[in-house]
Amino acid sequence: MAQPRYKELYDKEIGPALDKKFGYDNPHKRPRLEKIVINMGVGEATQDRKNMENAVEALQALSGQKPVVNKARQSNASFKIREGQAIGTKVTLRRERMYEFLDRLVTIAMPRIRDFRGINGKSFDGRGNYAMGITEHIIFPEIEYDRVDKIRGMDIVICTSAKTDEEAKELLRGFKMPFKN
Repeated sequence: MAQPRYKELYDKEIGPALDKKFGYDNPHKRPRLEKIVINMGVGEATQDRKNMENAVEALQALSGQKPVVNKARQSNASFKIREGQAIGTKVTLRRERMYEFLDRLVTIAMPRIRDFRGINGKSFDGRGNYAMGITEHIIFPEIEYDRVDKIRGMDIVICTSAKTDEEAKELLRGFKMPFKN
């Protein structure tokens, strides 16, 4: 099996560039991607179970692996949620699938977002992890528009081994993430 394009890019260009910029003397010290977590909240699933099935199917299509269904930890009457009820779905991508997804996100999906001017460069958590939200899951080519019952949003969290936000931002810039400013 061939190595993903973004993995090769990291090994040949991004890693050595990070070594030069931050002065790493050991390749194991340089920041790298650890995982990508995609989360899709499905609040409407409380009324109709079909909504959850459709969300799981969509997330499976764009991630290439089976998502986990999140259940409510406690009941909340104002949201009409009972304990143990399915309220969302998520998937954690690692290794090859992580690089493939990031490649598709940056090169195919983001350019398809309406009025796209770049992503917020301040959405780091202080420990080198980046979080972003997408309002429409139909920007991914794996989603068949004709079979979509409802347009859903999703949260994407990119976890890195970077110690600071500056290192993580430089790592993601190497992967051609379109940051504003």
